[in-house]
Amino acid sequence: MLITWRRLTEEDFPMIRDWLSEPRTRRWWNHETTPEAVQNDFGASARGEEPGQDWLALLDGVPFGLLQRSAFSDYPEYLDPLSEITEVPPGAMSLDYLVATESLRGQGLGVQMIKSMLARTWAEYPDAPCVVVPVAAGNRRSWRALEKAGFHRVAEGDLEPDNPIDPPLHYVYRIDRP
Repeated sequence: MLITWRRLTEEDFPMIRDWLSEPRTRRWWNHETTPEAVQNDFGASARGEEPGQDWLALLDGVPFGLLQRSAFSDYPEYLDPLSEITEVPPGAMSLDYLVATESLRGQGLGVQMIKSMLARTWAEYPDAPCVVVPVAAGNRRSWRALEKAGFHRVAEGDLEPDNPIDPPLHYVYRIDRP
C-alpha cells in the first residue's frame, strides 16, 4: 500500500471539520469544529504562515488521514514542559496523526503513515537527530502505532492534555535518525 502526501489547503477545511466531528477522532483531537475554529486552527499552516505543517495522507489519491509535523524549537510552549520530562535535542521534530476514515482504522494505516512521514522527515530535515512524540497515556492505539513504527518509550510524565477529560499522564516516544 502506497501512501502519498499533500499539504492541507483551505479547500480541505470542510473535510477536516467532518473528520474532527467524528466521535473517535473527537475523543483524542479535542478541537472546535465551527468553520471559524477550523480556520483558526489550520489556516496559518495551510497558507504557509507558520512553521508547523499539516499533511493529508492519501491512499489511491483519496485523503484518509491527517498528520502534523513540526520542530519543537518553533513551539517553546510545547518544548519547555516536555524538556522537564525528557531530553529534547536541538533540531528534534514531532508528529501528530490520525486515521480519519473509520472503515480504514485498525488495518495498520496509522503505522504506515508514521513510517512514511518519518522517511520524508529524515530526507527533508537532514539535521533532525530524532522525532519525539508525547501521547496521552490513555491513548493506547496511538502509542502502540508508534511502537510498531519503531519508536521507543523514553519517559513518562505530566503534560497538559489535549482533552481536559484526560489525566495529565503522557508517555513520551522517540526514534533516532537511522
